[in-house]
Formats: sequence, structure tokens, C-alpha cells
Amino acid sequence: MAKVAALSLFFLLLSFISGGTSTMVNGQKTWCVAKPSSDQATLLANINFACSQVDCRVMQRGCPCFSPDNLINHASTAMNLYYQAKGRNRWNCDFRSSGLIVITDPSYADCIYA
Repeated sequence: MAKVAALSLFFLLLSFISGGTSTMVNGQKTWCVAKPSSDQATLLANINFACSQVDCRVMQRGCPCFSPDNLINHASTAMNLYYQAKGRNRWNCDFRSSGLIVITDPSYADCIYA
């Protein structure tokens, strides 16, 4: 019992030391999407920021993630591209509290969320 407690304490401390980062939630891959309650100005700001940092060509007209052509879809795609590229840390999906880390793959049709 003491070994289990010591091991738990070790992992807890390791989590704090590393900043609590994790690319997995309970061993599952994670993605970043826009919160459905986000307003249009926030979504547009998220797209502009993320796409200034990562390659968002996959969202251009004729590309796999262009449709549906709306802000929530494009913001989710851009935010996830940023989240994945920057290391999948929880703060890489904050976007001023408008990002949501999910464990269900949001990919659709030919638009694959890496």
C-alpha cells in the first residue's frame, strides 16, 4: 500500500513539475476544437492567430477542410492545427477560453484532424 501511495505521489509531483502537460487523456489522443458558444469575432481572431503560426492551406477553397464553409468549422480546424503543432499542451488549446480539448476524433470526410 505504501508503494502505491509513493508512486501516486511521484506521478502527481511529476505532473506539477512538467506543468501538467499531457498529449493523451487516459491514454487517448486529443484534439482541439472551438467551443460552440464562441462568438464570431473570437472565432475569426482564433483563425487569424493560428494561421499566422501554422500552415492552414488545408482550409482553402477546394481543399479537404474547406467545407462546410463557416467560422466554427474553420476555427476548429485552425485551432487543432496549432494545438497539434505546438505539442498538444492544454494551453495550446486555450484561445482565451474558447478552445475545447476533445477525445473524440473530429475528422470528417477527407478532412483529417491529425
